[in-house]
Amino acid sequence: MEVIEEVNNAEIIQRGLEDFKNVQQHMLIAKEEKAMRTYASLKRDYLTLKALLNSLGVNLIEIDYIKE
Repeated sequence: MEVIEEVNNAEIIQRGLEDFKNVQQHMLIAKEEKAMRTYASLKRDYLTLKALLNSLGVNLIEIDYIKE
């Protein structure tokens, strides 16, 4: 049972990292285009993903270039 849980955590982390990277890229584009409502919406997703990844023990120092 523990092996299955580890695989699921690895999958969750992998998906979370991919989503985190994509949200950050879209936030930068929204900021550049001055799309403030879009940026605010993406920021909610960013903060949620950041909290999830932190709770799973992922070190975001190197990959968090928005830092909000």
